[in-house]
Amino acid sequence: MREKKTMSETKTIKTAHVLPPDTNHHGTMFGGKLMAYIDDVASIAAAKHARKPVVTASTDSVDFLQPIKVGDAVTLEAMVTYTGKSSMEICVKVTSEELLTGKTNVAAISFLTFVAIEGGKPAIIPEVVPESEEEIWLNETAENRAEHRKARKIHSQELAEFFRKAY
Repeated sequence: MREKKTMSETKTIKTAHVLPPDTNHHGTMFGGKLMAYIDDVASIAAAKHARKPVVTASTDSVDFLQPIKVGDAVTLEAMVTYTGKSSMEICVKVTSEELLTGKTNVAAISFLTFVAIEGGKPAIIPEVVPESEEEIWLNETAENRAEHRKARKIHSQELAEFFRKAY
């Protein structure tokens, strides 16, 4: 029987001040900079869950919902929402806060898949257990997202084969 851990045990929060070097010519945060933050906080949540080295298997989705402006604080909250034997889905919610007014927005939502590694091979990880209503919903809807990931991966493999032949 596999060990079990609650989703809340994996919760990881990162906050940063958005400064001019983090922004584009529109004065909003670079998408790539935010994606790096997302991968970083997700990897910490995954490692907390697995307590083993982890690698990013895929960035499943990043939906940019609201711009994050220079001077804002950006907060990323990550947690493991679903587990397989060695892989885990991590959800990252990104919020921005106008520090002078206190106004907040959900700026982005992202899902990533990580795999725990031991000796260069996928390693067995604990099962994740949801507790709150939000956690239960995220966990119950994860299988649908997993089906989309599998279909997308097959398509990506087909594209890779096409590009191998074409170039």
